[in-house]
Amino acid sequence: MPFLISPVLTAGTLAGRPQPALPADGGLLLRSWRAGDALAVYEVFQDPVMHQWHARAADSVDEAGDWIREWHQAWDDEREAHWAVADAGSDALLGRVALREMRLHDGTAEVAYWTVPAARGRGVAARATTALTRWALDVAGFHRLELLHAVRNEASCRVATRTGFALEGTKRSAVLQPDGWHDMHLHARVGSRTGPSLVIT
Repeated sequence: MPFLISPVLTAGTLAGRPQPALPADGGLLLRSWRAGDALAVYEVFQDPVMHQWHARAADSVDEAGDWIREWHQAWDDEREAHWAVADAGSDALLGRVALREMRLHDGTAEVAYWTVPAARGRGVAARATTALTRWALDVAGFHRLELLHAVRNEASCRVATRTGFALEGTKRSAVLQPDGWHDMHLHARVGSRTGPSLVIT
């Protein structure tokens, strides 16, 4: 059965191309993950704050290394895109930003992020999210980006607001966290371009 509309992004838009490094304000660099980042990822996921808002935990450095390999495979499969947020000078890991639930035909994806404990309160998540959003909407050609966070996660709500993601509503009892079901705020940004996506080289 033929589709009546063309895909927003065609299959192969991302696959087969290197994941781009994206500079962000304040001396940040969004780069692809490296095997050597596994220890830092493991250490982040020992933090109680991460346990409060994430459903997964890392039991070992090897498990964190498996995640990094999965993130690389997700880019090749055009399912998700994960970036390490690093200090551009020292290369110290400061956090992660990602496009999850990518649907190329519809031109949609979900933005996600976290920061290491030492980087919180410094605007790292907001600056990294701004850089990722600019690339996704203006370069890659996505049409709509969504951002979900637990209603009680006020810090994440501030990031969404600061980066231009409008609050569209509340998804009631939408996500199961370690302490039970959480209502989730749904934020979104929509791209301004209406034509075909740019060619990524």
